Amino acid sequence: MSFTVRIAGKWLHRMRRVLATLVIALIAVAAGYKVIYGPNGTIVYKAKKAEYERLKQEIADETKRQQQLEQRVKALQSDPKAIEKEAREQLGYVRPGERILVQRPPRPDVHAANLAQNQPAVTQ
Repeated sequence: MSFTVRIAGKWLHRMRRVLATLVIALIAVAAGYKVIYGPNGTIVYKAKKAEYERLKQEIADETKRQQQLEQRVKALQSDPKAIEKEAREQLGYVRPGERILVQRPPRPDVHAANLAQNQPAVTQ
């Protein structure tokens, strides 16, 4: 029995560097996994960075839209031409003596629709 313990002890003594290297490699793999997939890892970081850029662009677009609306409000408060344009477009106002031209939507071709319904389906 002492012979087997002595062999195992010598083997363990010779293999300690290999075991230490394996333990360090496992710790490095675990740390790398945490760096990549952890709660603050690179994957989460990239997703948050993309969301940040999207929100930054959305804020810039909304700021531009707000400025345009503010300019429109100022124009409607002070510019008679802007007021007249809005009244004509939205309310359909016209000046005395003007004529309104209305374009009718095209009528559907009933004959062509009937022909399409009566034709048998082509199968392959």
